[in-house]
Amino acid sequence: MPAITLTINNELFSARKEQTLLEVAREQGIDIPTLCNLDGLEAMGGCRLCLVELQGSPRPVPACVTRAAEGMVVTTGSDKLVEYRKMLVELLLAERTHTCSICVQNNNCELQTLAAKLGIDHVRFDYLHQQLPMDASRERFALDHNRCVLCLRCVRVCDAVEGAHTWDVRGRGSTSRIVADLDRPWGTSTSCTDCGKCVQLCPTGALYKKGATVGEMKKERSFLNRILERRRLVAQGRSL
Repeated sequence: MPAITLTINNELFSARKEQTLLEVAREQGIDIPTLCNLDGLEAMGGCRLCLVELQGSPRPVPACVTRAAEGMVVTTGSDKLVEYRKMLVELLLAERTHTCSICVQNNNCELQTLAAKLGIDHVRFDYLHQQLPMDASRERFALDHNRCVLCLRCVRVCDAVEGAHTWDVRGRGSTSRIVADLDRPWGTSTSCTDCGKCVQLCPTGALYKKGATVGEMKKERSFLNRILERRRLVAQGRSL
């Protein structure tokens, strides 16, 4: 695969032509925050936290879905970008109810970690105070819509990895909800295989294992390593 050169934060780097800006940055140890992106899942550019400035572009672009090209000049951490990211995280915190002190994923939450990294100690926007339902109808797992950030990791892993396509999205904007089997209780789903992959990939405490108490929920994502290895072998023309 042909190599290209591009400039990131005033440093010259080499990259492979089909790589995204996010992949190149991570290979070089440059931190770009994300919530919806996860290695092993197809990128969707939904959370917009990975926005970077691209010379010649009138507006920031999402690094996870922007392919690297020869001669690109990229900035990943300007004051404007940091302010964008802080605003986006604050809006996520304001849209639903993220009370960390009583969450099963307290201290293991990607949203909480990102807020701390960005120095967010308060939210400048009015809270919507939506009172959203919980779905605890499944025997082993539960869904708390109040903590969902609509990253769609659950939808993508259920579709592309497990092949069940139990999850989907209903509604638009702030009324969007993750739903099972065309909006029926999760416990009555006939497509769900109880694999738990969606639970393990959820960045917050929205999807969790029943029985977990405050701060006990830790996500296990090692199965994604097998997927990445399989893709690497396929790209090399080999089989498992």
